[in-house]
Amino acid sequence: MSHYFTDDPALPDDFRQFPYYYGDIPFTFTSNSGVFSPGHVDPETDLLIKTLPPLRGSFLDLACGYGPIGIVMAKANRLLVTMSDVSERALRCARSNCAANGVTAEVKASFCFERIRETFDTIALNPPIHAGKEVTHRMFAEAPAHLNPGGAFYVVMLEKYGAKSARGCLEAAFGNCEIVYRKKGEYVFCCRK
Repeated sequence: MSHYFTDDPALPDDFRQFPYYYGDIPFTFTSNSGVFSPGHVDPETDLLIKTLPPLRGSFLDLACGYGPIGIVMAKANRLLVTMSDVSERALRCARSNCAANGVTAEVKASFCFERIRETFDTIALNPPIHAGKEVTHRMFAEAPAHLNPGGAFYVVMLEKYGAKSARGCLEAAFGNCEIVYRKKGEYVFCCRK
């Protein structure tokens, strides 16, 4: 079965272009079939983008999909941005969206952190829930090794998809996990190295 955390080249293309606003900064994104949240920025990604504080330094958009988090953060904060995903279909959209929005970023294929060697000041993740808890928890466990000292790992989760157990995994990985946003079953966590 195909879902957005696989790379199924047999899927027919279904490109959708749509606007997004971060404050008064306009963006135009293009998504495709087989990529998470086609045709719009999903509410949890939007929440994570709007919850992130002003940032500086290096930034990783982990499991980036077509790239809204990394692209918005790059334009709003002038960061050195890396975006990664397991799906080449998603990465093609991310590269195209970087160009369309005047953003420079390194875009690379990686399952979790397998092909990521760098460390970052900030990592942001809207986890690929449908890939399963094993994949999500692996991302949590591997994140500290990819943060610079004092770096922050931000994760958005819904209570119905295991936010409370995710917080326990994050606390085990980092030794800390702050709730920076909680409302109606939506959580944004921040863990620091």
